[in-house]
Amino acid sequence: MKFKNVYGLLLWKTKAFPNVIVTAWRVLLDRIPTRVSLSRKGLMMESTLCAMCLHKEESCQHIFLECKYTQRVWSLCFKWIGISFVQQNDLNLHFMSFYLSNASKKLNLVWKGVWASVIRCIWDQWNLIVFKKGLVDAEEVFQKAQLKSWFWMRHKVHSFTYFFVN
Repeated sequence: MKFKNVYGLLLWKTKAFPNVIVTAWRVLLDRIPTRVSLSRKGLMMESTLCAMCLHKEESCQHIFLECKYTQRVWSLCFKWIGISFVQQNDLNLHFMSFYLSNASKKLNLVWKGVWASVIRCIWDQWNLIVFKKGLVDAEEVFQKAQLKSWFWMRHKVHSFTYFFVN
């Protein structure tokens, strides 16, 4: 199997849940059906503004990194993990920077799985907003990602010592 994106190889090694990996992989490949991408393909859109913030055009980059609501989700995630982080402006670099220099290769794959879980929860929230008139709630998105990630990590990594809450 050939990958167009070398980061996808690392993502598939995380052994996160398949739906999480597939969503994250599509994000890294910029293959998420955003309003901008659908409009470029000729679909008539009422607006190309982000469904969450209604301020910027809704690109993959914007949904998962630039939107003020998703920036809040990432901020909560970094606080939970206990790392300071410089926000990357590229999804692939953002994924690759989810790395702890003093951690083992296995634990760093777990952190990349956390990244993928956050991506999936952001996507789930976006779908809830677009298709079910849900509300934007960064704390709720983070809590869902935190819970999913924490359960997954406790199951996959026997030496995992992080607490659910700080």
